[in-house]
Amino acid sequence: MRADARRNYERLLNVAVEAFAEHGEGASLDDIAKRAGVGSGTLYRHFPTRHALLEAAYLDRVEAIAARADELAAELPPGEALAEWLYELGAGMIRMRGLRALLGPAVTQSGSTVATACGDSVRSAAGRLVRAAQEEGTLRRDVDPIDVLRLAHGVSTAAELADGEGGHIRRYLALLTEGLRPSARS
Repeated sequence: MRADARRNYERLLNVAVEAFAEHGEGASLDDIAKRAGVGSGTLYRHFPTRHALLEAAYLDRVEAIAARADELAAELPPGEALAEWLYELGAGMIRMRGLRALLGPAVTQSGSTVATACGDSVRSAAGRLVRAAQEEGTLRRDVDPIDVLRLAHGVSTAAELADGEGGHIRRYLALLTEGLRPSARS
């Protein structure tokens, strides 16, 4: 993709996420194109259907969260990188709930392309962070990446239920990660 086409694509995805969050599935595609500074033809060249735009926006957000794992691993000690990534994952899950709901079966059905791509990138990121924290000694050896992901999902759900916005995520994650540390007896 040419550089200008890539910029247009990325602007369209960013604006689409905002528009779908504000207006739901009925967000105007023409308005999305206008807010992104492109014509409708550009939008439809990249995303021939509303569903294609929804899928691409969701996948883009999930892949960005997964990519943050490597950035955090380069900046922080392994245990801290894992905790910060889990926070960003949980906060991102809450922000993306609208997109996920709009996509419905596309992200929840086993075997769906979007679900597979999202699951693969997040599981891979979690695996790298979990292994590094285990090697550092800040995470129990009997914890699997899928355990951490399921627990993080539960934390984001609990935090969202607590105040509707996820303001308790850090507190709940601190309680969770404390329980996942190796004990002196281990």
